[in-house]
Amino acid sequence: MDSGSRTKDMWDANLYDGNHSFVSQYGTGLIELLSPKKGEKILDLGCGTGDLAKNLAGLGADVVGVDKSENMVFQAQNKYPELSFVVQDVTQLSFQEDFDAVFSNATLHWVKQPEKALKSIFTCLKKGGRFVAEFGGKGNVQLITDEIIHQLGKAGFLFDRDAFPWYYPSIGEYSNLMEKIGFRVTFAQHFDRPTQLVGDDGLKNWIHMFASDFFEGVSEDVRDSIISSVENELKDTLYKNGHWYADYKRIRVIGIK
Repeated sequence: MDSGSRTKDMWDANLYDGNHSFVSQYGTGLIELLSPKKGEKILDLGCGTGDLAKNLAGLGADVVGVDKSENMVFQAQNKYPELSFVVQDVTQLSFQEDFDAVFSNATLHWVKQPEKALKSIFTCLKKGGRFVAEFGGKGNVQLITDEIIHQLGKAGFLFDRDAFPWYYPSIGEYSNLMEKIGFRVTFAQHFDRPTQLVGDDGLKNWIHMFASDFFEGVSEDVRDSIISSVENELKDTLYKNGHWYADYKRIRVIGIK
């Protein structure tokens, strides 16, 4: 998972592997959509700690993993030293028509310059190459983020909407952007996917892992109090049968260069 617009590397690769492996697990379905062929050169964009790159390599692809987070890339290199991982920003990729496919799971919602990212991805692909991606779409985790903002307000912190850390487009918006860049969009889907989080602290851990940007300038004790209030308010809605669920809404797209 690419760290996107974050100005410093705040990713905890061990917490990611320990409590958020569902990110890679859900990505296996996206690999089926990619349908990689033996010998294809594939860029895993926002590779995180490398699990999906490993899966692609196991299917015979020649894989390069990139992520903006040095922590994630370091972990990926340690886990899978036989594979190639590099630190790069999705909006400034260094490749020129090198890949048969660009594959991206749970990354592009971190990139708040989507047109610049798509231009960079387009440049990476050979003519006829394909871009296959899944990421958060319109309404993704809205119950969680609305409650965080509400509880911040109750604690006296006015949240600047321009500081919202993610880009969650509608399917029409993103498809139009892809076509503007030059892609032929052959598949586009927007769907609900309630996602089970790990353990009794699942929601708290999710907030620590993915939503820390909401708490810039908030002391640790106040932050923890706010998160507890968020849990209390959302328990009736997002806690079911002994598990927390995140209200995910995802976009999947395929574009051909």
